[in-house]
Amino acid sequence: MVEGVPLPEERVSQPWWKDVIIYAVDVERFCDSNGDGQGDFKGLTSKLSYLADLGVTCLWILPFYPSSNRDNGYDITDYLRVEPRYGAFEDFLECLHRAGEYGMRVIIDLVAQHTSDQHPWFEAARYNAKSRYRSYYIWSDHPPPIEPGKGTIFPGEEESVWTYDEDARAFFHHRFYHFQPSLNFSDPNVRDEIERVLDYWLSFGISGFRVDAASHIMDDPLADAGLAPEPPDVLRDLYQRATQLKPDVLLLGEVDEAPDKLDDFFDGTRLNMMFNFFLNNYLFLALADQRSEPIYRALSMLPMAPSNGQWANFLRNLDEADLERLSEDELQRVFRTFAPEERMRIYGRGIRRRLAPMLGDDPRRLRMAFSLLFSMPGSPVVVYGDEIGMGEDLNQQGRNAVRAPMQWSDKANGGFSAAPKKRLAQPMVDDGHFGFEQVNVADQQGDPDSLLSFVKQLMQLRRANKAIGAGSCTVLRSGSEHILAHHYKSDHNPLLFLHNLKGEPGRAEIELAPGMENLSSFFGGETGSIEEGHLTVELEAYGIRWLGRDR
Repeated sequence: MVEGVPLPEERVSQPWWKDVIIYAVDVERFCDSNGDGQGDFKGLTSKLSYLADLGVTCLWILPFYPSSNRDNGYDITDYLRVEPRYGAFEDFLECLHRAGEYGMRVIIDLVAQHTSDQHPWFEAARYNAKSRYRSYYIWSDHPPPIEPGKGTIFPGEEESVWTYDEDARAFFHHRFYHFQPSLNFSDPNVRDEIERVLDYWLSFGISGFRVDAASHIMDDPLADAGLAPEPPDVLRDLYQRATQLKPDVLLLGEVDEAPDKLDDFFDGTRLNMMFNFFLNNYLFLALADQRSEPIYRALSMLPMAPSNGQWANFLRNLDEADLERLSEDELQRVFRTFAPEERMRIYGRGIRRRLAPMLGDDPRRLRMAFSLLFSMPGSPVVVYGDEIGMGEDLNQQGRNAVRAPMQWSDKANGGFSAAPKKRLAQPMVDDGHFGFEQVNVADQQGDPDSLLSFVKQLMQLRRANKAIGAGSCTVLRSGSEHILAHHYKSDHNPLLFLHNLKGEPGRAEIELAPGMENLSSFFGGETGSIEEGHLTVELEAYGIRWLGRDR
């Protein structure tokens, strides 16, 4: 038996986010209620019954604030308002309250690392050197050399992390795009501003925040060069403030770092959930190589989540599939399998494709990948449209390739909007096998064999088997390099999961630990045979099994 990563033992009462199923939605591209071509909060509200029926328990709403609209809303110009194109503030509140009636919590983005260069703070800072807002950002007359690992997040699109501003007559710092100047958290006024943002949105009843660029919030090249004091521990301060206001608040951090740095953010005092980028890298390597070893390797290297923490696992998100934790050889193997064309790649490290086309539109492989996601230790995150197998639009620039509008039906504009095509927030995927006439919610809702029905069943199973979020996970020897076997210990219902990563039938032969002899399959197929503590299962190509104690 090979030990995996231990998780806290199952408890009677767990924080709500230990078992949460998160669904990421872009308001602008989900549903248009008034025919102007833009998704809006009234449209999202009208689809909450669909999400509740699917099994979603937490809605993550991507940025909906006023912005300069150059980076999908992450270039904010006002933290305390709703972008008028998405409706009135009352429409947001109605969506929030209706989600609660359906049993869904809501988290929103906290984009604290930077603002738009059109934010009033930056406008005041650049035009008046004596303004209090000047120190809200990081300025230099002579920028220091860029340290290794501290360069631009977008190689190929940005040449530097410093941009000269003619009005300010100085350089300002930005880890992301040049129109997203970094905030200076050494200034206590900046910390106060962001805490006011926390206070404001929590007062309306949201359940937490997805903390954008959490690992870069304290980036300060002047401090790194000894030219400025070290910024304070901003994440710890924000966590303390948020938990004072709402003890069960969720702070879900975007932290894409090497395993030896993850503990710096996941120690129980800064974030209580983190996106599992590291595991995601090795999930894709395992899917590309059709071998289980990369998943075991990732699980064994991950730090244990704190007792008040949880991992958020995902297959795809609404950015690129960032694979920078892989070696160069591993990265190229994944590229050859899932992004064979250069236009499918981005930043030299990522893939700008949706999940279904990446996996060759093979229903068996796609189902197996989703089953893997829902059986991994942590809470699953699903991006809108992936539950029906939407495709990407490689004609769009950059990461917008994976942000096409939701495909609700085979009617005009996929049921997303009644507006003329030219007014849509983004063109529909309207041709080929992934066009909305072939892939849409309406067709799949009535089909028990559809991907949508399969994902719905997974969500039900995940909610019913809480040991996945709270149990102790062990990886077992399966007798095949292509079959991953992992087990969750539980006094109530031990669980065993088998996944055949290969497109050919395979056999799993597993020595069962004491207490596992009475397991039987409750999802995916027949149990196989159990004799004298030894389980033998014949798995189909990309076959899966979920086994638990007889119930």
